[in-house]
Amino acid sequence: MSIMGDSPAPVPPAGGDARSRPPVARGWRWVAALGVLVSAVVHVLLYVDGYDTIAVVGPLFLLNAVAGVVLAVLLVVWRHWLPLVGGIGFGALTLLAFVLSTTVGFYGVSESFAGTNELIAAGSEIVAVVASAAALLRENLR
Repeated sequence: MSIMGDSPAPVPPAGGDARSRPPVARGWRWVAALGVLVSAVVHVLLYVDGYDTIAVVGPLFLLNAVAGVVLAVLLVVWRHWLPLVGGIGFGALTLLAFVLSTTVGFYGVSESFAGTNELIAAGSEIVAVVASAAALLRENLR
């Protein structure tokens, strides 16, 4: 019998490092970030294209664009659940504001649900919600 013992070395847990994420969850984060970023780009383009003159909605479009860029970076860089919840909230609330503007009006702005910018933004916001939710579920069901 040896002093060191005959037992094998301890096996690390199967989950790995707490900061690592499964590749599928990482992919969903990138898709969510892309959805948020596309929405942000559309909002800054609309802001520059004339929405800057609208009293409340103009600054909200600019705020949406800046927040979208920051959130897109956080979704990829910060491996925490908060950016994922932010992606869900960003996409859902931005889409809600758009639906309100096409139905009952939003701060005096009435939009139509037609047009390239509108469809791209709405689609990217749906992608942001779905991908953020998928990543959140994937990361927390390990």
